[in-house]
Amino acid sequence: MADNEFEISEGDHALTVNGPPTLEHIDFVALDSHRFPDGGGFPDSYRVFVRKAGWARSFGLWFVYPPVRSGYADGWHARAGNLTSHFRATFQDGRSEGFDWMVEPDADWSLTDSLHVFGWSENGNALLWDTAARTADGEFPVWESRSFNSLHRLGGNLRDALPLLRARTVGASGSRPYDIEPLPPTRL
Repeated sequence: MADNEFEISEGDHALTVNGPPTLEHIDFVALDSHRFPDGGGFPDSYRVFVRKAGWARSFGLWFVYPPVRSGYADGWHARAGNLTSHFRATFQDGRSEGFDWMVEPDADWSLTDSLHVFGWSENGNALLWDTAARTADGEFPVWESRSFNSLHRLGGNLRDALPLLRARTVGASGSRPYDIEPLPPTRL
């Protein structure tokens, strides 16, 4: 496998990165030491993705927020935290209004309390972890919320979700020469 590729799971095609990943602003101490309320850290599939892809646009559409050092934008703690707050407020309103279609057929309202945004698309869709459902191997199930109006389970971890995102993006906009495009870090 070339230096600009890494596997998303055994047996699957490798994701290609267009050049070296942007890593200089990533907080690797936080990547390895952050703890969720259950005492576990970031899932391995996410940590591998961040180390191999850095700050990037995936499939021409998706951003996975890494923890970043102080003074940088687009990080997991700030950006994903703000999106998570917005997601929860939106779904709380939907629940109050009785909009059960927002969670059906894949989920129920109780799930929304444990979902945390970790990725975002340019068209306003979110990738979320179910942080209350860590598996024995330390992974979180991955969900997608399209425009904060629905919930769809994508898989048991990020490795499961990436091929689905790739296939859907390629189906909508065609294939690209690279799956992952490193982006320059943005200072606050």
